[in-house]
Amino acid sequence: MAKAIRYYEIGSPDVLKWEWIEVGDPGLGEVRIRHEAVGLNFADTYYRTGLYPAALPAGMGVEAAGIIEAVGEGVTDFQPGDRVTYTGSPLGAYSTERVMPAKHLIAIPEAIPFEIAAAMTMRGLTTSYLLRRIWDVQAGDTVLLHAAAGGVGLIFTQWAKLLGVKVIGTVSSEHKAEIARANGCDEVIIYTQEDVASRVRDMTDGKGVSVVYDSIGATTFDSSLKSLKRRGLLVCFGTASGPIPPIEAMQLALNGSVYVTRPALADYIADPAEKAALSAELFEHVAAGRIAININQRYALDDAVRAHRDLESGSTTGSSVFTF
Repeated sequence: MAKAIRYYEIGSPDVLKWEWIEVGDPGLGEVRIRHEAVGLNFADTYYRTGLYPAALPAGMGVEAAGIIEAVGEGVTDFQPGDRVTYTGSPLGAYSTERVMPAKHLIAIPEAIPFEIAAAMTMRGLTTSYLLRRIWDVQAGDTVLLHAAAGGVGLIFTQWAKLLGVKVIGTVSSEHKAEIARANGCDEVIIYTQEDVASRVRDMTDGKGVSVVYDSIGATTFDSSLKSLKRRGLLVCFGTASGPIPPIEAMQLALNGSVYVTRPALADYIADPAEKAALSAELFEHVAAGRIAININQRYALDDAVRAHRDLESGSTTGSSVFTF
């Protein structure tokens, strides 16, 4: 038996229940993992609220790191005792132990602790595809990053600096601005006090930025479009404030023949070779100390309700993990 967070209906954090579950043995292509740390991500709230559909009742969570305890028939890439991490479906990472498909696993280098792996796998791979696949960012480019003091934000700014990219970040408070600057943000806009698009134009001699990376969604969409330079790209990779509004084609022309994309991590790690390449580069930077993973919140797994409340309130910074 193991313990896990499950939910039987969509709604507020209060729908999350701490329960005993039967784990069982791994089947064809599966492994059984004992978790050492579990990641807390905004995507978890999307499932809980129903923005992302799931068959109920369901487990919660898409990211964790731990040790393989048993492997099922047909599993050749892993064996008991291996240190692994993962992100993505199926749901169920909020658990002390679970069975899942081996194809989703990524081996953890010895230099990376379990907590760091659980805090960085989704955020780091997201940053990896944003910077290495979506747009061919070059040294000297200027980009705008919303939520610059968040988990993705702090990894992104450090990685962008390695590439010679100038980052303008948005945050909600001076405290978060200090965190963003400490992790490589060149300029910071406190969006609760300043008009983002106007400040971006001021900082770029009226031209705008090459790319806007927007994980906020509904409340930032308009300012993100207005912050782009001619033929720039708006990357809407999250919806923390709600889904982006419907897009009229003429909007794109009137804002400088700009582009909009709404990518999902799953489509950038679906190919095993591409997932291996993206994760290898990420792990290399972290293991070498070029990118630091900021774990600024730790919770007990049975405290998931409070963790979700903190996350949705905007009070967290950096990465958050559940530990045992």
